[in-house]
Amino acid sequence: MQQTSLNVELRNGTGKGISRRLRAKEQLPGIIYGKGMESVAVALGRKDLLKAIAGEGGHNNIITLQGALDGTMVIVTDMERDAIKGYPTHVDLHKISLTERLRVKVPVKVVGNAAGVKAGGLLDVVMHELVAECLPTEIPEHIDVDVTELTIGHAVHVSEIALIAGVKLLDDPKAPVVCVLGKAKEEVPAEGAEA
Repeated sequence: MQQTSLNVELRNGTGKGISRRLRAKEQLPGIIYGKGMESVAVALGRKDLLKAIAGEGGHNNIITLQGALDGTMVIVTDMERDAIKGYPTHVDLHKISLTERLRVKVPVKVVGNAAGVKAGGLLDVVMHELVAECLPTEIPEHIDVDVTELTIGHAVHVSEIALIAGVKLLDDPKAPVVCVLGKAKEEVPAEGAEA
């Protein structure tokens, strides 16, 4: 898993006014929480955060804090975004320990060309991410789902996904992750209908 660093400052006070002033300076409010600590309000650079979660690991990148709480390791657990412009407006950071297992959402990556799609079916990705439990250093960047042998009317279920050692999936084992839907029925014109 990718490891990055991020500079944060303690934030005095909370509320819409303070958050608005931070955003005007291209900063954003955040909160850091975790096992054995009181939650802490912080401020951080918006561009710095986006850089820290860039790459395939995304929100699951391990971030080492600098400045306030120097040396604390965190991952992003939630990030609110502006509804129109899409930039982050608030972030929740979860303090982690490299020796304790945690639960994270990992994106699904479809691998191969399904046999059912070649036969005219439609590939349907039912679950775009899966919940995994593992050590922070073992978080996969994505979970590969091979669909090469998948035919029309069949699915790959959670229980059929091969994982690396140390990673456990917590989703329902019977839940379909990817399936191939059948061909859409073509409408046959009624006899005697005008062309």
